[in-house]
Amino acid sequence: MEGRDLKIVFLGTPEFAVESLRALEEGGYRIVAVVTTPDKPAGRGQRMHESDVKRYAQEVGLPVLQPEKLRDEAFLAQLRTLEPDLGIVIAFRMLPEVVWGMPRLGTFNLHASLLPEYRGAAPINRAIMNGETETGVTTFLLNSEIDQGDIIGQTKIPIRLEDNAGTIHDKLMIEGSRLVIDTVERIARGNWTPIRQQHIPAQSLKPAPKIFRDDCRIDWNTPGERIVNLVRGLAPYPGAWTDCVDASGQENGTYKIFDVRFTPSSVTVPAGTLRTDGRTLLEAACADGWIALQELQPAGKRRMKVSELLCGWKEADKYRFTSK
Repeated sequence: MEGRDLKIVFLGTPEFAVESLRALEEGGYRIVAVVTTPDKPAGRGQRMHESDVKRYAQEVGLPVLQPEKLRDEAFLAQLRTLEPDLGIVIAFRMLPEVVWGMPRLGTFNLHASLLPEYRGAAPINRAIMNGETETGVTTFLLNSEIDQGDIIGQTKIPIRLEDNAGTIHDKLMIEGSRLVIDTVERIARGNWTPIRQQHIPAQSLKPAPKIFRDDCRIDWNTPGERIVNLVRGLAPYPGAWTDCVDASGQENGTYKIFDVRFTPSSVTVPAGTLRTDGRTLLEAACADGWIALQELQPAGKRRMKVSELLCGWKEADKYRFTSK
């Protein structure tokens, strides 16, 4: 059997999933339904927002299902009438077994890490924050445990020093679409050997939990390399951040920081101390050197190059960044 013979239900929501859906649609695969999240109000005007997956599916004429609840009997009945052979899940919410177990050949997920490492909601961010030099994408069959099903295939890519979470996201989005097509074909032909991962204890692996605001705060008392990796791993979203105070300790707002460079050096001033030439250079002291700020965003203002910020921020060296 060929992959194009299979009736596929595709489940996904954000841009990361669109590239794989596009590869399937343009490759002539039989997508009998696209399942995505319901439209929801967003922004200041609370206008109804459609998912990236829904917008693409409608552009190419694919049928879209948007259940409020995945256990809803009307939704399940719709799926059953489609008699799906295979389910594909990319960046979607958790599925109940009644959904992932319905397709004849099962349901597989595309995950943005080299499983079993970095199971969880933020694999791209966490890998870069931890200073990894390699990552990738993995396809695996869903089971009752989160990100622990049998591995079908993997593709590796390097994480280069100039990469951040945004560039790796885009690279894995492309590599993931290729792996999805390969995985569909291997499943259709029965040409794959499951790689078990459930037996691996979680405490021996690096996790990828959801990113919270406190995870994004820069601790200037830590080594510079760690700060660089934190900034890279959180750029462009949600962004590493720091508080700023003046010489008397009075708050001067919060700054998001998107791009930095590190110069090792002996430091004799308190962590977070700022120094500047008033034109193009703004550096903050850390545990083992100086962090040169390249792009940042004061609260309530736009993102800008440090040279733009310094045009309006006089005597920046009279201020300092604070740590936890």
